[in-house]
Amino acid sequence: MKALAMRAELRNSLTEKLPLLELINPREQLWTLLGVLIAGIVFGTIAVQVFGVKLWVASAAVLAAMLLPAMVKWREDYRRFGLTATVLGVLIALQGFHTVEHLAQWFQYHILRWPTFVSSGLISALNAEWVHFVWNWGFLAVAIYLALAGVRNWWAWALLAWATAHTLEHTYMMWRYQQTLAELTALGATGVSPQGLPGFFGRDGWLATADVTQGTFLCRLPGFTTAPRLDVHFWWNVGEIALLLPAANVYMAERFGRRATPPRGSDEDLLTKLLAPAQPSA
Repeated sequence: MKALAMRAELRNSLTEKLPLLELINPREQLWTLLGVLIAGIVFGTIAVQVFGVKLWVASAAVLAAMLLPAMVKWREDYRRFGLTATVLGVLIALQGFHTVEHLAQWFQYHILRWPTFVSSGLISALNAEWVHFVWNWGFLAVAIYLALAGVRNWWAWALLAWATAHTLEHTYMMWRYQQTLAELTALGATGVSPQGLPGFFGRDGWLATADVTQGTFLCRLPGFTTAPRLDVHFWWNVGEIALLLPAANVYMAERFGRRATPPRGSDEDLLTKLLAPAQPSA
């Protein structure tokens, strides 16, 4: 009983300070998700190394297997917290994986020393200009929805500004992509994709090459005009997750106070029942 009480007290203390933990807590789905993830890594590694399955196929299969317990968790979030917080939790999960994908690309390029066109992360099939374009507009649309639904704090406004700038850069890159693709088609170079063109920032980007910046310090800014596209968008996505997490934490603190009702069957729920005073009989 004492150990149970201490565990519940520690968890309560943590969630009071970081209410975001209650939103991202898998709760009853924790061991299912861990089991699926570990099994997926083991069997995926065997499939890739022994049977020659493509890495992106194995990675996609693991994510698909994790989706069912994740959806059960999100349904419980909707029951406990409502639609806005559930959307916030889903966005954290999706952007979290997206950040891991960019981290994998960074590792492949900087640690494994793979060339940029090979450093495509865990799901290389999704490393396409159209996917980046749609993903970022989708992220921005959800960020706008969350602001309209009540997620309004300094972190959330900073996230909205950051996501807008990120999406504008991908829009510029999509415009360059379509323009270059049309030029290649006019030259008869069909079947060639100009994937990987720089945007506003980075090596050969707009800031480094535009006529208006030439002869000024702007075209020589370290990182902003020298980093490869892979690095630029790694930091764009690190910035998004770094702003999304505190924005969600503040929202949960403001909206739900101390914390929501403990889920039925949890340690806290059991402890509450055991310690509750007996009700007088009628």
